[in-house]
Amino acid sequence: MNEPILGVIFDLDGVIVSTDDCHYLAWKRMADEEGIPFDRKVNERLRGVSRMASLEIILEKATKTYTEEQKVEMATRKNGYYVELIQQLTADAMLTGAMATLEMLKKRGVKIAIGSSSRNTPIILRQIGLDGYFDAVADGNQITHSKPDPEVFLLGAKLLNLDPKNCMVVEDADAGVEAALNGGMRVLGVGSASANPKATFTAASLADADFDEMRKELIPCERRTTEC
Repeated sequence: MNEPILGVIFDLDGVIVSTDDCHYLAWKRMADEEGIPFDRKVNERLRGVSRMASLEIILEKATKTYTEEQKVEMATRKNGYYVELIQQLTADAMLTGAMATLEMLKKRGVKIAIGSSSRNTPIILRQIGLDGYFDAVADGNQITHSKPDPEVFLLGAKLLNLDPKNCMVVEDADAGVEAALNGGMRVLGVGSASANPKATFTAASLADADFDEMRKELIPCERRTTEC
């Protein structure tokens, strides 16, 4: 794929900011209340997965059957615990290299967006001081299908007014990598997704991502500015 990358769509949690402990503690509290075994190994399976899909994974170890109404209540309860925790987030929760990457891309004239399955995206962005910073935000409040369905990334591309082939996704979850590829986009796998052989590019984190190496696929900065 030789099309230039005109826009970069970032997953939020695990890429820009880390709320992993908030998610884990919230799910753990709910699971303990229900007497359902839950640990960090199970929690790893929830990366990039919607709230209700995450609950279904947790319920695999449940000893009783829950009605749909009960499941909705449990997911809502967990989210309440999670929102309590993320209200304490600050800009210090941003991952190393995230802000520098965003500033670099903006300087090069590359559009940036958030593509997250989380319905709490607006709260998190506000807490870390990035509310209104991105050119577009696609989140769980606007979609009906979670990753690996590409809906959230396709929406992000649409909001950027870009063709998916001109977008690159940055993801830390395998489900997100699949979603990006399913949407016809290139993908930079970071964190646990850096080991995904399907990712177009890989790096341990945004701080380790070699954007100069990817530069030939980024729109040449000289076409927009003399500062690059």
